[in-house]
Amino acid sequence: MEVSVIGSSQAAICKSELVNKELRFCFPRRNSTNVSFFDSRTRWRRNSGLHFTLNAIQTEPVLSDDLSTRGCASRSKSLDDVRLYVGLPLDAVSDCNSINHARAISVGLKALKLLGVEGVEMAVWWGIAEKEAMGKYEWEGYLNLAKMVQSAGLKLHVSFCFHANEQPKIPLPEWVSRIGESEPGIFFADRSGHHLRECLSLAVDDLPVLNGKTAVQVYQEFCKSFKSSFSHLMGSTITGITMGLGPNGELRYPSYRGVVKSGKIHGVGEFQCYDKNMLNLLKQHAEAMGNPLWGLGGPHDAPSYNQLPNFNSFFKDHGGSWESPYGYFFLSWYSSQLLSHGNRLLSLASTEFGDTTVTIYGKVPLMHHWYKTRTHPSELTAGFYNTENRDGYGAVAEMFARNSCKMILPGMDLSDKHQPQGSLSSPELLLAQIRTACRKYGVDVSGQNSLVSKSPHHFEQMKKNVSGENVVDLFTYQRMGAEFFSPEHFPAFTEFVRSFNQPEKHADDLPEEEEEVAESLQTSTESSIQMQAS
Repeated sequence: MEVSVIGSSQAAICKSELVNKELRFCFPRRNSTNVSFFDSRTRWRRNSGLHFTLNAIQTEPVLSDDLSTRGCASRSKSLDDVRLYVGLPLDAVSDCNSINHARAISVGLKALKLLGVEGVEMAVWWGIAEKEAMGKYEWEGYLNLAKMVQSAGLKLHVSFCFHANEQPKIPLPEWVSRIGESEPGIFFADRSGHHLRECLSLAVDDLPVLNGKTAVQVYQEFCKSFKSSFSHLMGSTITGITMGLGPNGELRYPSYRGVVKSGKIHGVGEFQCYDKNMLNLLKQHAEAMGNPLWGLGGPHDAPSYNQLPNFNSFFKDHGGSWESPYGYFFLSWYSSQLLSHGNRLLSLASTEFGDTTVTIYGKVPLMHHWYKTRTHPSELTAGFYNTENRDGYGAVAEMFARNSCKMILPGMDLSDKHQPQGSLSSPELLLAQIRTACRKYGVDVSGQNSLVSKSPHHFEQMKKNVSGENVVDLFTYQRMGAEFFSPEHFPAFTEFVRSFNQPEKHADDLPEEEEEVAESLQTSTESSIQMQAS
């Protein structure tokens, strides 16, 4: 089989109804470029050509998801056991509940199926499904997308996103934002009093601040509605659900603001404990510990977002306040609140979907900046009490095991030698530490990459992290879009898929349905990938 990227100097033919349907994803075609994604060793049928016309070439990379049988690593695995998924575009379903670039996604799904990918990951946004009013759910767009995945013969992993997204722009539900305008305390706040409106503060998990309901109750009703609406796909097409746990869906505080440019050294981030509800919890804890003055706020001598560890005294390797009795008091409380939040939401998801065969996942970030210091400040501000002399991930892994959940770890394409010089960063050592904790508690690990890249070292690092003793349960490559299907990237991804020891297919083994798909795509002038990250 030949898979080519074909362009022409002709103008794109965009009928008005197609423009409306695909939301401006038709662009003038570029100069002709013909790239074969498969070499002469591939034994797929040569006359079943699959062609992608990449009319939109711009995209935004995404920066970038037990003690029971559902969540435990109870047997040794080989690389053949690793299930490979690809993330769909974050904006695959629009805020008006229609499918963005539906034709492009359809062709992409067929290509992934022919390549041997098992399934795709679909982000389900709170701000889209429950946009207008509490309890008013609109699942049509996601149902239609799920049917497309089912028709393509692929499996579906669903990620619940209870947070907002900047690029592409996907806000929280309108009714939640309206509440936040009059009551900003439902959002996290930093030391300057600035509220981050990307997600709800974990301090409102059990407070009736959402029209008389707690955040956990609202999340639970969301899960119930989803389960009811997608029950016919559970266990057959939908095989896994990632429960959103915080910013970017991850179990962490929103300790970073903005995006640090590639190659630049990250600051330490900032503690997020200054919204009124977090301060109330801190005050109560300090009084219970007999030190009421410690409950007035977070560390006064901690640096801010983009500052380095030694800017103030709290994170200094030697003599820093983090090693003082107050430091232990605050960091223990701050991390315990995050763990309690994660436990509440994973327990909720396990309970709601416990009578299905769907596996529940949660995502833990890889806060690897400054890992080679004694203090690990990036992890501390994000809520992980992990330092040179304290393991902060054993309790996290135990919490996942308690709820029979699997853990998703991002950043499996990152290596130490490609980190900025002087950053004292180590994604490899941090990943190894978390995996050790997961092995101790029998938690299966799943992986993700951080961004679409054509760099060979990214793919080599991913292969290293899913092979040998590091075999993962599931690997989700992030994410489908124009850059993913570009001639600079897709051949490298194809080689990556081959590394999973996929059996070589002969022309006679190609299912009749897939032959028809390939042949129809070869002759169709409208089978184009027109993806652009909004």
